[in-house]
Amino acid sequence: MKQTALLSMLLFVFCCCAGGVQAEGTLKIGVQAPITGKYANEGQGIDQAVRLLAEQINAKGGVLGKQIEVISCDDEGTAMKAAICAKDLVNRGVKMVIGSYTSTCAEAAQATYYRAGVLQTTDGTSDSLTEKGYWTFFRNSFPNSAEAEFAAKYLVKEKKYQRIAILSDFSSYADGLGSAVEKAVKGLNGNVIYRGKIKSGAQNFTPVITRIKSKNPDVLFFSGYFSDGGLIRSQMVALGLTADFVGGDSNDNPDFLKLAGKSAQGAYIINVPTPELLPYDLAKDFLAAYKAKYNMMPPSIWTLLNVDGMRAFIYAMEQNNSFDTRKAADFLHQMKDYPGITGPISFAEDGNRIGSGYMAYRIEADGSYKIVFK
Repeated sequence: MKQTALLSMLLFVFCCCAGGVQAEGTLKIGVQAPITGKYANEGQGIDQAVRLLAEQINAKGGVLGKQIEVISCDDEGTAMKAAICAKDLVNRGVKMVIGSYTSTCAEAAQATYYRAGVLQTTDGTSDSLTEKGYWTFFRNSFPNSAEAEFAAKYLVKEKKYQRIAILSDFSSYADGLGSAVEKAVKGLNGNVIYRGKIKSGAQNFTPVITRIKSKNPDVLFFSGYFSDGGLIRSQMVALGLTADFVGGDSNDNPDFLKLAGKSAQGAYIINVPTPELLPYDLAKDFLAAYKAKYNMMPPSIWTLLNVDGMRAFIYAMEQNNSFDTRKAADFLHQMKDYPGITGPISFAEDGNRIGSGYMAYRIEADGSYKIVFK
C-alpha cells in the first residue's frame, strides 16, 4: 500500500515537471528605466509597453503556463541608481530585465545581471555594451558604429558638407557616437573642423555655440540626448548660427520639438524608422493597442525596440519549453529573422542586433518628419 502511494506521488511530481517547467508561481520580468527624471517620458513609455505586452500574453494563457509579473525599478537615468535597481530586481527573482533607456545605466547594471544569470535587453547603443562577453546581454537597437557609418555617409556623400562640427556630452553613449561619427567622416575624407563636449543638463549652451560659430561650420552634428539637443538647436538660431543641425538618434523624442520650439523646423534627425512609419502588421496592431490603453502614442521608437527584446526572450523560452536563461541565450544567438514589431530580429554572438536600417528625417513646420535619406 505504501509502495503504491509512493509510486502515485512520484508519478504526480513527474507529470507536473514534464518539459522542464512548472506552472506554479509567475514569470517575473523586470523593467529598469528612467521613470522619473529628464528622460521620464522614455522610461514611462518602456514601462507602459512592457505592461501592455504582459497583459496581452497573460490573456492568452501566459508563458508556459505561468502568468507574467512585471516589476519596475526607476533608475532615474543615473548610473548609481541603475546599479541599485539591478541588485533589487535580481533579489526579487526576475528572469529577464527590459532596459535601461541609456547606455550609461544599462552598463552600470550589466555585471549584476550577468553574475545572476538574468537576461538583459536594452536600446543602449554604446559599443562598449557588447565588448565584455556577457552571454546575458542582448541589444534590441543597433550600435553606435552602425549609426556612425550612416551619419558619415549622409553628411559627406549626400549633403556634401565641407565644414563639419561634432558635439556630444560626456556620457558613454553620446561620447562614443560622436567619436565614431568623427572617425567615419574622416574615413570618407570629410572635414571635421570642431569636436567638443558639453555638460548634459547645463541649460545654457551659448558659450560653446559661440565658439562653434567662430569656426564657420556648415553643419553641427549633435550626438547627445533630446533634453540638450532641443535647447542647442534653439540657442543656435537665437545666436545666428545658420549651420544645419543634425541630431543623432537620441534626439528623436517629442520633447526635442517642445524645447526647440519654432527652431525645430529644418533640423535633421538620424534614427531607425519612427513608430508610425513601421510597415509591419505587428507594429500597427501594437500601436493601436497602446493608444487605446494609454490614450497616447509611444514617445519614440525606443519603446518598441525594448518590447521587441522582451518578445524575443519570451519566444526563446517557449521554443525551449524552459525558463532556463542560459538555454534561452543559446537559442537567441542562433535565432534568425524572428518577426519583430520593429522588423526581423537576429542576434550576433556578442549580443548585437544584426542589421541597421537608419533614415534621416527633416522636421517640418508642423512638427512632422519627412524622410530625406535612407
